[in-house]
Amino acid sequence: MTESRQYHITTFGCQMNKADSERMAGILEGMGYLFAEDPNEADLVLYNTCTIRDNAEQKVYSYLGRQAKRKHSKPDLTLIVAGCVAQQEGESLLRRVPEVDLIMGPQHANRLQELLEQVDSGSQIVATEPIHIVEDITKPRRDSSVTAWVNVIYGCNEHCTYCVVPGVRGTEQSRYPEAIYAEMEELGRQGFKEVTLLGQNIDAYGRDLPGTTPEGRNKYNLTDLLYFVHDVPGIERIRFATSHPRYFTERLIKACHELPKICEHFHIPFQSGDNDVLKAMRRGYTHEKYRRIIDNVRKYMPDASISADAIVAFPGETEEQFENTLKLVEDIGFDQLNTAAYSPRPGTPAAVWEDQLSEEVKSDRLQRLNRLVNQKAAERSERYAGRVEAVLVEGQNPKNPNQVMGRTSGNRLTFFEGDINELKGTIVSVRITEVRPFSLTGEPIEALVTA
Repeated sequence: MTESRQYHITTFGCQMNKADSERMAGILEGMGYLFAEDPNEADLVLYNTCTIRDNAEQKVYSYLGRQAKRKHSKPDLTLIVAGCVAQQEGESLLRRVPEVDLIMGPQHANRLQELLEQVDSGSQIVATEPIHIVEDITKPRRDSSVTAWVNVIYGCNEHCTYCVVPGVRGTEQSRYPEAIYAEMEELGRQGFKEVTLLGQNIDAYGRDLPGTTPEGRNKYNLTDLLYFVHDVPGIERIRFATSHPRYFTERLIKACHELPKICEHFHIPFQSGDNDVLKAMRRGYTHEKYRRIIDNVRKYMPDASISADAIVAFPGETEEQFENTLKLVEDIGFDQLNTAAYSPRPGTPAAVWEDQLSEEVKSDRLQRLNRLVNQKAAERSERYAGRVEAVLVEGQNPKNPNQVMGRTSGNRLTFFEGDINELKGTIVSVRITEVRPFSLTGEPIEALVTA
């Protein structure tokens, strides 16, 4: 391969996909590829896909169609579909878009070089078989020089009736704490200041690893992992996502309260505020249990930010059941809520149920929920007015070159005047002068931690 070959990766979907894309970019750069901003300039185009919602999947096919056409005039273009659509569709994707050279499920991200070598020898490859994930020995091409993702557990053993993740990302597979620590240590050496520990169901971390404690707990668990990695040199902040209410324990909450580097921001999806809908979704908890978790978080950390995910118009959801979701959102007051209307996904139980709701009902309920979400987020933001917040500076405000932007411990995006060349990677005390539902503006007081 010549040095001048260029690659482009387009990423759809969740943080796990973003982390996978960074690792695949690292592999490609290790092979001598250079990054191209424009996919139409690239010799290798990789789409890292998401199948959680139908519109994300359709967008992939639209992008893919353009590159497939381009391949007719540029036959040496390498076209790769990775991620969850690749895993779900497998060989049928080749029948739909025969120009694709490589189809690879998320479990195969670390095998990209080996699979590309097979493509270069003339093969068209479909890699979707379940495998033991190769340890993270790749050097990711990080999109940020301040914050980084670190995978701690792959896959998911939950089988929610609406979700394709267990089918496309495989069963749970945890990394050993020593490997996670070593990756974080290297990030600290490179100057990164914040790490987000990632898992599709991160609270399940360690239950697939062997061994138990004298108290009968799994020897490896998320709470103990947080204590283990907390003091990695150079890392100032630690976040984790995504949590599942079934596994979010008081012991974990206490650890987050005790450990100063753990950010007071928790992403705990509830999906519905109605017990019958939760049962149909096979979520394994009640709305009462969810409320107790939030009460517990706020007992230890009254100022903690809570974000979540919710689905409206699940098959069979009545108006009364939807109103139970509105009531939960009203009562709890989330800092942020990712909302979606139910979208049937191939191969999931709920997709073939007869009591699907109309698009009109979906749209109406989503709009009503979003109005309430914005109102509650605005109310939650008010608590920041006039306060001094520690903000980790990540970049320049793209809309105002005189401003930098970063996040508070509670994950609020915050803007203030400053020189990015001086402030990037520092934690700055900022007095908040303006609050909006999802972001803040303030005035800098001083830098707390130098880069």
